[in-house]
Amino acid sequence: MPSTYEKQDTIVDVAGTKEAYKPSHPGLFEVFYAEGSFNSQLVASQDFKQGQIICKIEGTEPGPKRYSSVQVSKDSHIELNSDLVFLNHSCDPSVTLDTDEMKLIAAKDIKKGDALTFFYPSSEWEMDQPFPCWCGSTKCCKSIQGAKFLSTKVIDQYYVASHIRELLKERDEAQDSK
Repeated sequence: MPSTYEKQDTIVDVAGTKEAYKPSHPGLFEVFYAEGSFNSQLVASQDFKQGQIICKIEGTEPGPKRYSSVQVSKDSHIELNSDLVFLNHSCDPSVTLDTDEMKLIAAKDIKKGDALTFFYPSSEWEMDQPFPCWCGSTKCCKSIQGAKFLSTKVIDQYYVASHIRELLKERDEAQDSK
């Protein structure tokens, strides 16, 4: 049986996975498991107001860059070690994963049952596993590869971590000097 916080590529036994599940933040959110590849999601267990701190990000550990890690500086990643690993991407995110302050914050009003999503390029310079985006938002970037591959104009629509701002500045200055 999988561990609680192991993000599985493919789930074939939804009932068994749900049975083994022990929430890291009971009352705030829970994981909804779905059969198939990358179909699970983190869902709000209560309403949250825009700007509300949902939880602190705690219990992390340094780890290698991989599809389940989160970049927290120019050259380091962490494993979340909680239900937060099930935050999915959206180009119209419901939460901000603030890696500078290590907080999860409501980016908009969230109702109980809403999926919790964040904008992956807000913390990732170059994704370990780029993927096509089908979020359907009018702001959809279509291809999620990391902030490195987006214009500053696009990035400016979102909260992004300070290390991403620094890397964008370096990239843009290097392009301007050519």
